[in-house]
Amino acid sequence: MALTPAAIKQEFDILVIGSGAAGLTLALRVAEFGSVAVLSKGDLNQGATYYAQGGIAAVLDAEDSIESHVRDTLSAGVGLSHPDIVEYIVANSAEAVSWLVQQGVPFTLKQTALAATSASGLGHDLSSLHLTQEGGHSHRRIIHATDATGRAVFEALQARAQAHPRIQLIERRTAVDLVTQRLPGATQKVCVGAYVLNQDTDTVELIKSRFVVLATGGASKAYLYTTNPDGASGDGIAMAWRAGCRVANLEFNQFHPTCLFHPHAKSFLITEALRGEGATLELPDGSRFMHNFDARLELAPRDIVARAIDHEMKRLGCDCVFLNISHKSPAFIKQHFPTIHARCLEFGIDITQQRIPVVPAAHYTCGGIVVNKQGATDIDKLYAIGETSFTGLHGANRMASNSLLECFVIAFSAARDIAEKLQGTPLRANIAPWDASRVTDSEDEILVAHNWDELRRCMWDFVGIVRNDKRLQRAQRRIEIIEQEVQDYYKRHRVTKDMLELRNLALVSRLIITSALQRKESRGLHFTLDYPELAEAAVDTILSP
Repeated sequence: MALTPAAIKQEFDILVIGSGAAGLTLALRVAEFGSVAVLSKGDLNQGATYYAQGGIAAVLDAEDSIESHVRDTLSAGVGLSHPDIVEYIVANSAEAVSWLVQQGVPFTLKQTALAATSASGLGHDLSSLHLTQEGGHSHRRIIHATDATGRAVFEALQARAQAHPRIQLIERRTAVDLVTQRLPGATQKVCVGAYVLNQDTDTVELIKSRFVVLATGGASKAYLYTTNPDGASGDGIAMAWRAGCRVANLEFNQFHPTCLFHPHAKSFLITEALRGEGATLELPDGSRFMHNFDARLELAPRDIVARAIDHEMKRLGCDCVFLNISHKSPAFIKQHFPTIHARCLEFGIDITQQRIPVVPAAHYTCGGIVVNKQGATDIDKLYAIGETSFTGLHGANRMASNSLLECFVIAFSAARDIAEKLQGTPLRANIAPWDASRVTDSEDEILVAHNWDELRRCMWDFVGIVRNDKRLQRAQRRIEIIEQEVQDYYKRHRVTKDMLELRNLALVSRLIITSALQRKESRGLHFTLDYPELAEAAVDTILSP
């Protein structure tokens, strides 16, 4: 429901911070029980969901099984995925897809189904959906909307949310910090709202709520090269940590193997589905190389493919490798990958005839805020869902297209949990407003811009695809200095969006490095030259404030 800024109220039953797939799904599921505000840092479509090309993993084919999907996920997670969570999320995959179909998401259909489908739509016949295959999956089980699934999902959910009378979608609001209280006799703090920067008025507002849900996405903007939009600055992880929540497995940062290498492309992702449909990875001379690294070739899990590309680029001193799908017919390529075909053409690359230059880029934060299967955190009435959370699904390496599935399934369970508790949860009245009386406007923004650039280069160079303790310790020293400089700046000046994001990135970067130094082994996405072997026991890295 679109409102003018003057019409936006400051009290809600549920405050959702983040407007991607997870946040919009939860909002739609709880809106029948109470009033909901959904905050977006920029325009609604600036989150990671909108740009997701791949799809949603679900067991829909008769030749597939829940056991097979669970087995593939556990294998990709290299011993760290939690079996109970994996089974729960996979078992609820068909329900999630069915709900999305009901919301009007235009998933790609099989050719036979496409010909037979009437103008009335797909209905509930999930067997009509076209399935593709991606790395780590042993079956075709990826539901998609050509190669722009995220956009299709987002637009359908956004339209539903905008039409709902109990949901307010509020743009240009950056959360500063959570508001918590410790009630008399309680052993656990309770979250009662959040301080939020209104970017139109440059003032910090207090929004009170019975429940707060963090759906803020990951922290891949900590790295110089990333497939993520600019808002992926780890806001939820940082706010939850400052409020007192544990975080887990932040050392596992997934680097997508194939990001378009072009000076003007701004990290355009080339979906894994190309490799699922037969695209090959090649060196500049045209020779393939994945057979030297894994028997699954181009369909190996992402961490293996990313390290293989990184190894070959460093070995040869080349700027990129190439992804080749030109052996497929032009009609096939244009039908299955219209977004990628059109985008590459803008840069003079016709993928029906030419190879695509690609490099790895930071893509997904596998760790996050510790939650249970209802999305509940260590703080009462505070939930975290989607990429900002740690459920135990991904383990040491996220398997392709499991992340969107996690968004929907955990949003469903969080919504049920909130609905059950809503009537017994009062709206707190005695909350102090934001105090800006002792800060001044900044006269020089260069510290923010310089430290932002230095932090991301430091993380890329020393905390990237291949690590060692010396690199991590060097990064740790520098990030601690940056974090202190940013904190001093924060205390003295009025907050801005850029400064808040840098504050959060500096904190989350330190937590990533701390987690990486604690893991004395190479497992999944964490590969260190000092400890190249697996440890005997697979143990989560859990940090407490």
